[in-house]
Parts: sequence; structure tokens; C-alpha cells
Amino acid sequence: MKYLQTILLLFFFGSIHAQIIPKKILITYQSKTDHTKAMAEEIVKGVQSVEGVCLKLKRISETLHKDLLEADAIIVGSPVYNANVAPEVVKFMSEWPFSGNPLKNKIGAAFVTAGGISAGEEMAQVNLLHSMLVFGMIIVGGDDWTAPFGASAITSEGLYNSSSKIDSIFTKKGYQLGKRVAEITKKVN
Repeated sequence: MKYLQTILLLFFFGSIHAQIIPKKILITYQSKTDHTKAMAEEIVKGVQSVEGVCLKLKRISETLHKDLLEADAIIVGSPVYNANVAPEVVKFMSEWPFSGNPLKNKIGAAFVTAGGISAGEEMAQVNLLHSMLVFGMIIVGGDDWTAPFGASAITSEGLYNSSSKIDSIFTKKGYQLGKRVAEITKKVN
């Protein structure tokens, strides 16, 4: 009988413990013109709309291995350079801890900002996601078919040519990505 009571207590307190400890989401990004930073801030709003999660927002240059290891989800953002992620992002991800597979089963997501339409934003997103898959991460895309690889924004072409503000069509995708990552992280981890 004591054995059964012990199991029930562990189950009960384990369930409570899992509900009390908030899930940790890391949003890390590279930005020169602050467009990618602005998208990161929209993703923050989406994450904050979900209860039971906490987050860290950091530039890639400030992000430590400890931040990656402590996070339940990692969302990486980059500007698009010649249909690729920024060199700083490539260097950052190439130095992620690999031995022992410490990032396995963490949630991963990506966001990018590009100057023009068809300037390589999807290729850059997929490159980020490919790297996350190598680390055994569970990939989360955007909220619907218009953002299958995460969130992206166009900042310097046609209707979307603005030096200071990202169009709401794109900020909404950032918000939805943050919200979706937070919701899924609560379910998975």
C-alpha cells in the first residue's frame, strides 16, 4: 500500500511541479539595421501572450552556451545576405554545443528579414532549420501556409520599403510564430 501511495504522491507532485516551472524560450538574433531586432520584438509579444513560459531576448553576440542549454525552445533570427544567413549567425550556430547531443528535442524555429521579395528569405530560413535538425531539435514553422518556415519580413522593396518600420503583414507573422512556439513548447517539453 505504501508503494502505491508513494507512486501517487510522485505523480501528483510531479504534475504540479511540471505546471509550476515555466518553460524557457530563448530568442536570439543578429541585426545591423534593427529590422531583425524589430521582428524579434514581435516574436517576444507572441511568446508573452502564452502563460507558463518565460523568455530571454538576446543578440547573438551576447548569447552563451548556457542560454542554449537552459532553453526549452530556441528561436534564431538573421538578416538575409545574398540568399544566406548573416556570417555572424553561421559562426554562432557552428559553435553550438554538439558532444552528447545536449540540444536534442528542444524546440527550434527561425525568422529572417530580407531587403526584397525573392531575395532568399526562404532559403535562409531553411538553412537555419537544417542546422537545427543536425542538433536533433524539433522544428516548428509558422502559424499557417503563408509562413511555413517561420516568420520573415521584406523591408526594402515596393510597398514594403521602409527604413524604420516593418509592415504589419510581417509583424503579425512574427507574433504568431512566438505564440505557436510557446504553445508547442508547453505541450512537448
